[in-house]
Amino acid sequence: MLPYFLLFFLSSGLVLSSDCPADCSCQGQDSIFCIQRRSNTVPRVPTTTQNLYIFQNGIDTLSQDDFKGLGELEMLDLSQNELAEIPDGVFEMLSKLKNLDLSSNHITHISKNSFSGLVQLERLYLYSNRIQSIHSEAFGGLEMLLELKLQGNQLTSLPSLHFPRLLLIDLSYNNIPALGPSDLQTPNLEALKVASLGLTSVDEDLIASLRNLHELDISTNHLTEVPQALKQDSLKGLIKLSLASNPLGELRVEDFQKLTGLQELDLSSLKIQGFPQSFFQTFPRLTLLTAAENPFNCLCPLAWFPVWLKEKEVNLGRPEETRCHFPLVNAGKMLSALEHKDFGCPPTTTVLIGSPIGSTSVPQMPTTSPETTHTNAISPPPPPSEETIPSKTPFVLLPEPPVSPSSTSGEFEPNICPPNICLNGGTCYFDPLAELSCLCPPGTSGLYCENVDEVPEPPKPSETEVSVVAPVMPAELDAISSRQVTSTSILLDLHRFIETRPHIRGITLTYRNLSGPDRRPIILRVPATYPEYTLRGLIPNCTYSVCASPLGERSNSRANSSVETGSCTEARTEGVPLTSLEPRVKSQSPLTYTLIPAMAALALVLGLAVVAGTIICVRKRRQAKAGMELELGPADPDPMELEGIKACLENGGNGTLPHKQPEIDRCHTPQPPPSLQQNGVLDYEVPLMQGHCPSNNNLASLKPSYF
Repeated sequence: MLPYFLLFFLSSGLVLSSDCPADCSCQGQDSIFCIQRRSNTVPRVPTTTQNLYIFQNGIDTLSQDDFKGLGELEMLDLSQNELAEIPDGVFEMLSKLKNLDLSSNHITHISKNSFSGLVQLERLYLYSNRIQSIHSEAFGGLEMLLELKLQGNQLTSLPSLHFPRLLLIDLSYNNIPALGPSDLQTPNLEALKVASLGLTSVDEDLIASLRNLHELDISTNHLTEVPQALKQDSLKGLIKLSLASNPLGELRVEDFQKLTGLQELDLSSLKIQGFPQSFFQTFPRLTLLTAAENPFNCLCPLAWFPVWLKEKEVNLGRPEETRCHFPLVNAGKMLSALEHKDFGCPPTTTVLIGSPIGSTSVPQMPTTSPETTHTNAISPPPPPSEETIPSKTPFVLLPEPPVSPSSTSGEFEPNICPPNICLNGGTCYFDPLAELSCLCPPGTSGLYCENVDEVPEPPKPSETEVSVVAPVMPAELDAISSRQVTSTSILLDLHRFIETRPHIRGITLTYRNLSGPDRRPIILRVPATYPEYTLRGLIPNCTYSVCASPLGERSNSRANSSVETGSCTEARTEGVPLTSLEPRVKSQSPLTYTLIPAMAALALVLGLAVVAGTIICVRKRRQAKAGMELELGPADPDPMELEGIKACLENGGNGTLPHKQPEIDRCHTPQPPPSLQQNGVLDYEVPLMQGHCPSNNNLASLKPSYF
């Protein structure tokens, strides 16, 4: 008995294998796969076939004979062939067909009877064809249709689609700029995909008529704001939403308040730089978030985002394409891979100024409180002017750095700004909501002062303006310091200045003498590779102000500026030691070198002339005295007279008096008149003091020009 049973089983298997078409694969009695047969005709298959897959075969035409006897067929896949049209009534005998796939062919038109007879059809796929028009009654009789896919065609309009049971329709990537409730009479629709249709708005009545909508894709359109249609109560059951690639403005929390059931959200390519921390509180059921291809600012205000993803177990779609754009230290890094410290947040928790969210009471500064909510971008602070501080402003200029909660002494702790946040010499500070902002120096702009503009120098602010802006400046003005000071040089330490600005092209040093009358600044340009630099040729015992700024920016001294663009320091040169007097004499002007030797020579000649004249006068007088004694006889000299002429007599003499009266008169020695000399009577007295008389008889050397 057993051999007969085996023979029957083998014979039946041979019959089944013989019914399978050539170049096809048969799985059981109901499924046949004819893939890449390279034939332009439909193969003959058994009448019991239920699922027939004939894709990538090169079929270019269809006829009713191709499906003759296939009344049990439920699935027919004719995708990726060469069909240019669908003949009328070609599928009439396929009364049980539920799935028809004609995608990726070359069909250009859908006629009235293209799908006649398909009363049980549930899924019709016509995407990726060249369909330009559809007859208004082409889908008549498809009452059981659940899915209709028409994406990727050339449609400019739609017939009125009346599908009472339709759950999904995909019209994406056509050119249909407007859709209304009359175009889609599908009350039970669950998924509407209208991406890249050229929509400028979403019809509110259309969305209101779709009360069972779970998925909405309106990406890659021309929507400039979040559609008002999303604020309707009919979307409380929406699970998936895609707004990607639209030129939307700012995302506001109030635009999504009705979407509390959202589980998947796509915000890719919206040019958003971040999210406010309260944004995702609207979506408590969110499980998948896609935010790829956005220029994220990975700063402290966004540090909560990766932590939130992990805590809420939210999957980030396309993480490889979700990267930081600013600042430069984080540019190109995956946002989800960053840790909290990578966002440059201060190590201590700052106390927020203003009304906090929650039950914790925080003391409020006497300044004005912000009334606007910070969103995804870091807005630049207002210009540093008294007129730009209105009574109600979202940016409060802090008089001091934020207070640390751990501080009990009442002293303020300095802000710790992350390095390299603000570019081109910009300075960072924390606004009242603990969000980091950049204060850009003149000539720069942008969220991070990344743009360098050619702007004229602003007018010097008044004293009132200086008093208002001064508290805002960070405590980073001492980024340079003097390490060693001598009488003529100052060694500057630029390590910290360069470390906090690693992308500067060079350093501009501006120094001036605050102790002298000439306070004009001297500007030097130093490469950024010099961590130390020595200023030489300075004046001893003077105070110098030295400021450093990135190359291309202005750097003003502390005494003359209200807003510093760089870092400054002051140093006083040492006095000159005693051992250094000679070098100072040598540093005199060339005129001094010429005048001093000339004066010395002149003084020496005058001194020699005076001595020579004195000697000559003394000798002449002595000779005259000796002549008188010979004529009148010796007389007792007066003691006082002897003392007065003692010096002249000690020079000695030969006792003779030369008779040279004119020469004696030239020595200014008064002589008695001739009458008295002849009578021997001495009535004329000679002055006692004759110390100026010369003792040299060489009268020829006495020249009147020396006197």
